[in-house]
Amino acid sequence: MTDTPAAIAFDNVSKTYGAHTALDGVTLDVPAGQFLAVVGPSGSGKTTLLRLINRLIDPDEGTVRVEGEDVRALDPVALRRRIGYVFQGIGLFPHMTVAENVAIAPRLAGWDKARIAERVEELLDLVRLDRAAYRGRMPRELSGGQAQRVGVARALAARPKIVLMDEPFGALDPLTRDALSRDYRALHDALGLTTVAITHDMTEALLLADRIAVIRAGRIAADGAPRDLMGGGQDEYVRDLMETPRRQAERLRALVDGPP
Repeated sequence: MTDTPAAIAFDNVSKTYGAHTALDGVTLDVPAGQFLAVVGPSGSGKTTLLRLINRLIDPDEGTVRVEGEDVRALDPVALRRRIGYVFQGIGLFPHMTVAENVAIAPRLAGWDKARIAERVEELLDLVRLDRAAYRGRMPRELSGGQAQRVGVARALAARPKIVLMDEPFGALDPLTRDALSRDYRALHDALGLTTVAITHDMTEALLLADRIAVIRAGRIAADGAPRDLMGGGQDEYVRDLMETPRRQAERLRALVDGPP
């Protein structure tokens, strides 16, 4: 047994927007080092869950803790500097070079120029972008996959222990999406990160995550390791969701093998 607090913990958390209940009594712990995928239909509360972690919003009820600390007791800006955030829109500053975009968090944290420059070079290597070719480029000169790699590098720049990802690969073509998602999983393992990733791609969740939480109508409908959830036993929606990749695999197999 250990007394080490979870990296992220939700204790009976609820959040409403007017008459709409986005989260309804959610309790969820994410241990340090885990890759958690959060899946569910649009409007189920997935993004609200993510935004509560770094205080982009606050809960109406319950408590959200990061490394044992109630986030409402923490300065939001300081909290966000401890947490990497990668999202589908990327959000690179168009007037800054790749190197300047990656350097934002360390610069705001007060790192000296030499340390920042060293970190930028290190991160471009980590996300498989050639330093000489990319450090001086502007965002408009990048492909979608290259820009998303810069987004990942920027999220990791200040050495966070926790990374939040909101559909980070959703707008990419299939080959780029597959390569970048596998590269990120390797970084997660190598750096010992705790990652919470929202995805609509069930196959991606099954292949990348250590654990999957299914949210439906603001509540946790299922929570477990990919293999366990694939075994069935959940409610009808969760069973159907977990069956989707299997049905797709069977159709692909039939297409490749042809009729008997």
